[in-house]
Amino acid sequence: MAMTPRENFKAAMDRTGPEWVPMDMGKHIGSIHKKHYAELAKALPELDLKNSAVILDRMAQTVVPDESLLQYFNIDFRWLVPNWVQLTEREDMDGYFDMWGVPYKGAHGDHYAVDSQATAPLAHCETVEDVEAFAWPDPEDPAQFAGLGERARELYETTGYVLGADAIKAGPLMSALQMRGYEKYFMDMVINPELSDAILGKITDLLCRMWTRFMDEVGPYVQIAYVTDDLGTQTSLLLSPKLYRKRIKPFHTQLHQHIKSCADVKLMMHTDGAVLPLIEDLIETGADILNPVQTSTAGMDDTAALNEKFGDRLAFHGAMDVQQMMPNATGEELRWEIARRMTDLGSDGGYIIAPCHNIGHDIPVENTLAFFRMAHEMGRYPIALDDALASNASYFERLRREGDA
Repeated sequence: MAMTPRENFKAAMDRTGPEWVPMDMGKHIGSIHKKHYAELAKALPELDLKNSAVILDRMAQTVVPDESLLQYFNIDFRWLVPNWVQLTEREDMDGYFDMWGVPYKGAHGDHYAVDSQATAPLAHCETVEDVEAFAWPDPEDPAQFAGLGERARELYETTGYVLGADAIKAGPLMSALQMRGYEKYFMDMVINPELSDAILGKITDLLCRMWTRFMDEVGPYVQIAYVTDDLGTQTSLLLSPKLYRKRIKPFHTQLHQHIKSCADVKLMMHTDGAVLPLIEDLIETGADILNPVQTSTAGMDDTAALNEKFGDRLAFHGAMDVQQMMPNATGEELRWEIARRMTDLGSDGGYIIAPCHNIGHDIPVENTLAFFRMAHEMGRYPIALDDALASNASYFERLRREGDA
């Protein structure tokens, strides 16, 4: 009898003979931009897609995928996403203040971004007492998780999909940087660590309380929990490994271990960029799965080396680059990329294939359709993709050759 997606996911994570490479799409970092979704709806009229305006992540302007599209793309996961609460609309421009008081501004209807010209909510804090006196969000707000318990139980009892608890829209470090202001918080970590720790500690404590409330609702039904906190740029880390280990890692460990104490879940950690020097640390914090494996960044392109070094303790999610490869690859290059990442990262399990971030409107619709079709066709075990790899049709190699020309 064929495995259910949930059974196959467990076999993939345990490396005990999965039947196919699990495939994911639909969480808040990992869905489809509304403009691209509208184009998909035109390309797939038989699906009658209705969710082009049903926003999942307000910042990125991604949508909640229709169930018919998830089934059409053979997606193994269904994500339970906390509701956006405690927001305040801005009166001075198109934008809002999130639950942490961080100001966002719109970009011509395309997305929203942190408003770096506005005053950060903790910019004027000077003491630990100032931090404590700030109007922090209510971590037990029942509206944040309303309806998710019922939805989780229904999916668990009536389907075999992998169920995921999607990230509460915050990460300890990124929230601290946005609330304090990037320059000030980076300086605090070095010259005012007491204040730095107070801010990060408060955020982490609130996140733990939020996750407790979240897992009270969905914990009996989910198999994976997703947390986010960016640590890298295209070419390097945001901070040195030494500073990360001293100032940030204890709080990541606190949060990750707390979530895993609340439910029997695999913990997936999202961090964009060139984070190779910190992967060992992330494993030590309790991360079971690394997302997004951004192969267009320094040190993350050699996925065979990543698996050789960390694959006995870590699974991988993503690795299908949406920044350069998916917008520009030919069909043959896309096929080669799928074959390489499946072979490197998932030859015996331990890999979930997915676009490494949101599917943006700069990606041709035909590439999106081809990716999900080919990934489904190619991802059966045993992985045997030598024919696809024989073409050597690497998009990144073509890019390097053109750059050298």
